[in-house]
Amino acid sequence: MTVHLYLSLMPEALIASMLNPEEFGVYYAVGSHRKLHGQAIFLELDPEYRHEFFRIDDGIDRCVLHEDGTPKKSVYISTYRVLEHVPMSAILKLYLVTSYGETLGLDRSNDFPENDQEFHMYQEIAPVKPLVVSTLGPVQFYEFITQDPESLIHLPAIAFVELRLGALARDPEFGEVGELPYEFVPHLRECLVELRDKTIHSKMVDRVHPVEFPYRMIQSGLFVGNQSELAYFPLPSRDELRDKYYRWWRSANLI
Repeated sequence: MTVHLYLSLMPEALIASMLNPEEFGVYYAVGSHRKLHGQAIFLELDPEYRHEFFRIDDGIDRCVLHEDGTPKKSVYISTYRVLEHVPMSAILKLYLVTSYGETLGLDRSNDFPENDQEFHMYQEIAPVKPLVVSTLGPVQFYEFITQDPESLIHLPAIAFVELRLGALARDPEFGEVGELPYEFVPHLRECLVELRDKTIHSKMVDRVHPVEFPYRMIQSGLFVGNQSELAYFPLPSRDELRDKYYRWWRSANLI
């Protein structure tokens, strides 16, 4: 059987598996006994990818069928500094998995979103997990985190998602909350007002914010990048999600 390589972002790990992406998504988010539920985000990597930092071939060798003929679900190859050692060219696809095991595959795009609003909110996913608001668009935010020599906060690689701010992106002080499900709106308003009134371009909202978030609040898509390249995985429009991926969209809205 084919052995797949997956880079989990929640938590960060390199995993070999005999399950295809849809099967792996169910196993990883729901578990084999369907008792525990949790979102999962992972990248499918080129099966030919190798790096001296990882013992990939050893992990693949351990992917053998069980005695009853069932496939080996997962072999953890590494849980440390994974993202920074994977080139963007090795990524085949990104998968969003709901807490009920519905899996949506996202393809890479070169059409990066425009910076057409005053304020943005980013949930960093790996290797660190703060929630941040910023006046920087997604591409500029990535460059600030990975490439800006003047920045004291510097990462070799980053995965993050832009989340919707609704009316707060235009009027942080008095904008209507509307459909925003965030429990920290008063604090969020304060942080956005500081961005507006002070000479700063980014501010941390929560340094230990849980990585899980409502998928319906994704603004444009997910971003994965290192010091040399940024990969963008756009989320389909809500109309397309309802029409083509209804099971996933319905599952994503159950939380």
